[in-house]
Amino acid sequence: MDRLTEMEAFATVVDQGGFTDAAKKMGISKSAVSKHVSALEARLGARLLNRTTRRVSPTEIGLAYYDRARRVLNDAGEADALVTSMQTAPSGLLRISVATDFGVNLLSPVLGEFLQEFPEITVNMVLNNRYVELISEGFDMAIRVGELEDSSLRARKLTETSRRMIASPDYFKKFGRPERIDDLNDHKLLHYSNQSAGNVWKLTAPSGERRQVRSAGWLTVNDGQSLLHAATAGLGIAYLPSFLYADAMREGLVEEAMPDLPMETLGIYAIYPPGRFTQPKVRAFIDFLAKTFAEKGPDNW
Repeated sequence: MDRLTEMEAFATVVDQGGFTDAAKKMGISKSAVSKHVSALEARLGARLLNRTTRRVSPTEIGLAYYDRARRVLNDAGEADALVTSMQTAPSGLLRISVATDFGVNLLSPVLGEFLQEFPEITVNMVLNNRYVELISEGFDMAIRVGELEDSSLRARKLTETSRRMIASPDYFKKFGRPERIDDLNDHKLLHYSNQSAGNVWKLTAPSGERRQVRSAGWLTVNDGQSLLHAATAGLGIAYLPSFLYADAMREGLVEEAMPDLPMETLGIYAIYPPGRFTQPKVRAFIDFLAKTFAEKGPDNW
């Protein structure tokens, strides 16, 4: 007899509390279930079940064997589901959490191409600048920029972006250009309002020393695009990722404030729940993003 079938018959008897209900659960006769369990006991040379006229319960050995057998059966079920899912066209609702700046500027423009390629998938994209709890809040995945928190979540790096201080040529004409990090204390700074540490810029000096710049700033807002508009309007110096300021810099609307400072590089990641296999819709979207941003890089946006 098939070893997995014997295991399944035994485990189902334990789960259901008897041969009759186990037979109904498996869709076979009661005598067939009994034969499978008897064959298993004979092969192992041990009694796994205590049988009385009123109830069936596992022996001490049977209970230990049940724990391992149930794991094997669950693994076998997952293996079957994996093969099935890999042969099934990606479909269903894909719920994504995306950092606002990245979502608006880079993800929204390419979603149409993805949906045309996978017409059975529908997307619900939520833009926010906080670290959502994927599983408890019902998200399939998230796109995150910067250093990742330690967690059990899986991550795939999609590309990188640099972060630099930028301002308009008119601003530099009016207020001058900072030459040292300490000079920033005398400038008008434009801040993100969602920074957990407050209005603090963490910079690396030419010597390699990590420095912190604390300033109330002239403008604080929770949107990078708004900070870019403020910078191009000459309102101050903003510290932004290259995927936001790249076009403005090519057009000469902004310039780097301190080009001699070491460049800070941030990773851009797809984050998704742990598991033995990834849902087809999630895998399809991550592969699409990896392909879409394959040619991008820290200063290539």
